[in-house]
Amino acid sequence: MVHLYFIGAMTINFFVFSLFAAKYKQIEFDKRFKPHKIARPFFFMKTTPSSLRKGDQTKAAILLEALAIANRDGLQGLTIAAIAERCAMSKSGVFSHFGSREELQIGVVEEYHRRFQAAVFTPAMRADKGLPRLTALFDYWVTEVSHEADAGSIYISGAVEFDERQGPVRDALVHSIGTWLSALERATRAAVAANHLKADVDTAQLVFEMHALILALHHDARFLRRPMSQTRAHQGFLRLIQTYSSPRTRLPPPTSPFI
Repeated sequence: MVHLYFIGAMTINFFVFSLFAAKYKQIEFDKRFKPHKIARPFFFMKTTPSSLRKGDQTKAAILLEALAIANRDGLQGLTIAAIAERCAMSKSGVFSHFGSREELQIGVVEEYHRRFQAAVFTPAMRADKGLPRLTALFDYWVTEVSHEADAGSIYISGAVEFDERQGPVRDALVHSIGTWLSALERATRAAVAANHLKADVDTAQLVFEMHALILALHHDARFLRRPMSQTRAHQGFLRLIQTYSSPRTRLPPPTSPFI
């Protein structure tokens, strides 16, 4: 009897241990293969302002989720059904804030532009006019594109998606990007007026070359995964400014705190 009791106890203990081991393996499996959350640039990591009315808070929350999807799947990847699922809402609830998929896409473009300004344009305006401010604009631009390497840039991916598509979404993209490039050109003209750059500088050409550096940075950092992309973008900008600067101009150091 003692032997039977001992054997029975051992069997039960082994069974319990097997269940525990199986559960432990499942937990470890879930930890290792849990789907990754959508990566977002630092200025997307914001909660909905509590000062907004409830309806406006809901709309802002929808835009936040739509931004995350658009960065991952592009503007064409936005659907009312996907947004409704992410926000735990009905499709009609989403439609009450955005009457169509196109209206939602335009809202995303406008919200992205607002956040881009807050992350790049606004802090750069604290720098002195002239070359210091132009440098700050480029520095913060590089920082933001570097942060977007994992999530994508709506300005860049949107241009690819809508280069041959006509309509309000493309118009919204063109307007937003054009507004930003115009701000860069104004800063370039201010640098010329301050005698930091040569008087005969073609400001449109300089902005074109700055934009080209950003596109190369995005390509190398996002597609090729080259670790020195950000450094090369800054070196390219310094070489560019050396070409266009006045003989006595001292090049300012990078202004972004993330460099």
